[in-house]
Amino acid sequence: MKTSKFLLPVATAGVLALTLSACGGGGGSTAGADAEQGLDGRGPITYVQGKDNSNVVRPLIEKWNAAHPNEKVTFKEQTDQADQQHDDLVQNFQAKNANYDVVSVDVVWTAEFAAKGWLQPLKDKMKLDTSAMLKPTVDSASYKGTLYAAPQNSDGGILYYRKDLVPTAPKTWDEMMGMCSIAKANNIGCFAGQYAKYEGLTVNTSEAINSAGGSVLNAEGKPSLNTPEAKAGLETLTKAYADGSIPKEAITFQEEQGRQAFQDGKLLFHRNWPYVYNLATTEGSSKVKDVLGMTALVGADGPGASSLGGHSAGMSVYSKNKATALDFLKFLTSEETQKFYATQGSLAPVLGALYDDQELVTKLPYLPVLKTSIENAVPRPVTPFYPAVTKAIQENAYAAIKGEKTVDAALSDMQKSIESASAGQ
Repeated sequence: MKTSKFLLPVATAGVLALTLSACGGGGGSTAGADAEQGLDGRGPITYVQGKDNSNVVRPLIEKWNAAHPNEKVTFKEQTDQADQQHDDLVQNFQAKNANYDVVSVDVVWTAEFAAKGWLQPLKDKMKLDTSAMLKPTVDSASYKGTLYAAPQNSDGGILYYRKDLVPTAPKTWDEMMGMCSIAKANNIGCFAGQYAKYEGLTVNTSEAINSAGGSVLNAEGKPSLNTPEAKAGLETLTKAYADGSIPKEAITFQEEQGRQAFQDGKLLFHRNWPYVYNLATTEGSSKVKDVLGMTALVGADGPGASSLGGHSAGMSVYSKNKATALDFLKFLTSEETQKFYATQGSLAPVLGALYDDQELVTKLPYLPVLKTSIENAVPRPVTPFYPAVTKAIQENAYAAIKGEKTVDAALSDMQKSIESASAGQ
């Protein structure tokens, strides 16, 4: 999949390959004792992350090492496959490998790793200042009210549209649907996101439910899908697909298929991630490069609730040099490093002030829209049982959109599957 210099979020990451059966051990009192060890330790550490496609990590580590000759960081580069990254971390956590000091944690892994007792709580002596960070990025790095990782980069959904056909961006879902007559008059599809049966459908379904005022899980982590709000949210997708506002071929769309359809001039509106901006405005074949509009996702009464993407940096409870590791986390979240992430890797910063930095906005004009998206973002279901939860969402939402199940039946089955998954662990 072509990703240019942008790193696609988890929606392309193959999370379905994850299995919690590979995640046993490592929790309980032993982890609690490990969390009290090495708090004052200083010395060399290892940083573990997936493939450095954007050449962001190496320059940063070189800079750190030049300033910390006695506390050098070694970069262990994983593959570019998220499921393989996850399994590698699980195996090393289970083995209590002290050499995996700081690790890159996808936002959907935080709860699982924290619940297993593998991540060092960032509180008390290990406290990290998050006051300048966008709240959703902090929430995604937390579990049960405690910060377990340092927000490193973020991501949020964006609504792309044709400025030549829609001079003023829609503010609500109903307003956007009302503009589908424009698409019909121009013989193109109206709106599409990602509706194939994969992680992207969990993203889009969660956004629809959250944007209607519902939630997949409640504050206690229990499924809450048998609600009028959840029904209204899923119905926005099923009704739009049934009446053709979402074209039939969109049931096969992942990120790239939707992007290509939009760039080929076949869609009026398209929900995708910020990486599309670069490709849609630079690829020679793009038919929208001069008419590309961008706005926040739309909800029932205003901006919609994007699913939050991104990564955090977690400290292993088994690290022997946690004082150094904490300083490295502070380095990764510093303003200078966050600017570098944005300019070098086109990675969304976690510091709110940078979205209003005129120098950055000039280089990355989608930042103000992305800020609105992230500020209104909701993490995907925060649960140690995420793989089972996302499977339940995908299977039932897919059936509902295709008309194979009613919305009520799909949500009821989704609820039961999630309850069963959490009860059986």
